Amino acid sequence: MEILLIVLAGILLIIGFLGCILPVIPGVPLSYIGILLLHFSPKVQFSSEFLIGWGIAVIAVQLLDYIIPIWGTKKFGGSKYGVWGSMIGMILGLFFGPWGIILGPFVGAVIGEMLAGKASNEAIRAGFGAFVGFLLGTISKLVVAGFLIYYYVEAVI
Repeated sequence: MEILLIVLAGILLIIGFLGCILPVIPGVPLSYIGILLLHFSPKVQFSSEFLIGWGIAVIAVQLLDYIIPIWGTKKFGGSKYGVWGSMIGMILGLFFGPWGIILGPFVGAVIGEMLAGKASNEAIRAGFGAFVGFLLGTISKLVVAGFLIYYYVEAVI
């Protein structure tokens, strides 16, 4: 049972890390579940403070992942059309591989702003804000997932 929990934890951490890049997979929560599985094995015991602290970090990063792209779009002059376009672009980008995932929010925000009647330079600026927000959200998720992988490796080895 111990080996099964350790292996499942490792698989969840790897899938979780990949999920930080692929929006359809809840990356950081899966990584945290991997840490919990590791904690339930007889080999590893994390402190309550560790589990609660990282649980709060996971929740915060997940919430910020939705807020930061909206903030980026608005900060760079985008409207609700740009925000919606960014979200739709992110979803549609999944069908176009890694470049679609990266460029989807940008293209979606630009199209949304153009549909709202904004000039192309204003639409591109809002798209850039969506792109920056997407990058910041992705980086924050990768950092948290990376730390959880580090603690897994440290505990197992």
